[in-house]
Amino acid sequence: MSHVHIPKNALVLVGDGRKALFLRNKGTPREVELIVEYELQQDNPPTREQGTDRPGRKNSADGISHPAVEETDWHDRAEERFASEIAETLYEMEHARKFDELVVVAPPKILGDLRAAFHPHVAQCVVAEVPKDLTAHPVPKLAKVLS
Repeated sequence: MSHVHIPKNALVLVGDGRKALFLRNKGTPREVELIVEYELQQDNPPTREQGTDRPGRKNSADGISHPAVEETDWHDRAEERFASEIAETLYEMEHARKFDELVVVAPPKILGDLRAAFHPHVAQCVVAEVPKDLTAHPVPKLAKVLS
């Protein structure tokens, strides 16, 4: 992984579809020291554990019933909602002037959901993006992996 420039006092978001860590770099860009400021979590089991739903049906002109839509993926929908919750939290933090620079670390799909949900003021603060899932790493290891 290439090294990421994390400015002093930058906010670092490390998130996925279930967990988001809001970290602050209290060190320097060369010697990153990440401190946890805030954490969000969401219970999001796989779709098969959230229940199933029969797809809707559509009757054609010949009277034969056909599947009309695919089954809802509740797991993906919950991840999208969680990305929106993260984006809203970041907007509130930016509005309260709690950060000027933001580094976003998330799996590619969640990173895309976050980009779509970011308020323009938050999007302007993003100085780096890392398309990786690093939420399972302990915080001290995150600093080493990113710097």
